[in-house]
Amino acid sequence: QVQLVESGGGLVQTGGSLRLSCAASESNLSHYVMGWYRQAPGNQRELVAIITRGGGTNYAALAKGRFTISRDNNNNTAYLQMNSLKPEDTADYYCKARHRMSGEEYWGQGTQVTVSS
Repeated sequence: QVQLVESGGGLVQTGGSLRLSCAASESNLSHYVMGWYRQAPGNQRELVAIITRGGGTNYAALAKGRFTISRDNNNNTAYLQMNSLKPEDTADYYCKARHRMSGEEYWGQGTQVTVSS
């Protein structure tokens, strides 16, 4: 079982920035595709961004141009840099790891992001 711990959430004003981190217990995180998802109260969880083992990225429209996903396999950590935050970005943000061979998926418990208007 891979343990994922998100951090970096908090309260920011519209237009502000936050940098989320996802620390993994897995010592070979290079075997995993990493992703960030978010879920606002009453809504379904939605994709924000994913990053492959080699650093290729894919962004949902909501994140394109504002958010940047990255990873440091040496430190077993994934990141989500969020700029130009809007109130609609308010949600719990979750990290997901998917093993490329087995397909097993693991989720963190989330970190709260609140953007005030």
